[in-house]
Amino acid sequence: MIKPQNIGSHFRTITEHKMLVMKYCFQVGLYRQGLLHDLSKYSAEEFWSGVYYYQGSRSPHAAAREIHGFSKAWLHHKGRNKHHFEYWIDYTVNKEEGLAGHKMPLKYVIEMVMDRIAASKVYKGKEYTSRSPLEYYEREKPYILLHSETRALLERLLHMLAEKGEKRTFAYIRGLLRKESCGGTRIGTTGK
Repeated sequence: MIKPQNIGSHFRTITEHKMLVMKYCFQVGLYRQGLLHDLSKYSAEEFWSGVYYYQGSRSPHAAAREIHGFSKAWLHHKGRNKHHFEYWIDYTVNKEEGLAGHKMPLKYVIEMVMDRIAASKVYKGKEYTSRSPLEYYEREKPYILLHSETRALLERLLHMLAEKGEKRTFAYIRGLLRKESCGGTRIGTTGK
């Protein structure tokens, strides 16, 4: 049963998250992505599931998975939002190799980092530190399927955030995006 108080609470949580990601994307020059980030969370498919499984301290998808073994709303969400590495999982050309994480474009890796910062801030509140996104990643790392170059860039940025903070990390990210937009080598996802 949907608790009426969860409607407002869930709406505030997803909106706070979206506004933080937008702020961070704007700070590094990803204006379009900042504006469009996570709009699918307001769709009926995702919103009402979020209200039903709302807890406030973690993603409602986790609660749905515990009950049903999967989250229908998550499947909807990750299939529409390219900043999730799961969007980039597909079969390889050689189907015998099975599923693989495919290389993510730089702008989506950056949006994924901003998403992780915002989610950590929203769910951890006053307990948030610049290490929080890295700590969350390291807990899930053994279970996620990422292209090796995407993984290397994500880890480099999360370590930089943990060790040097947002200001230095965002400046570095702006440099990566500038180099890519100037037609430089594909350093954005290789780290070279």
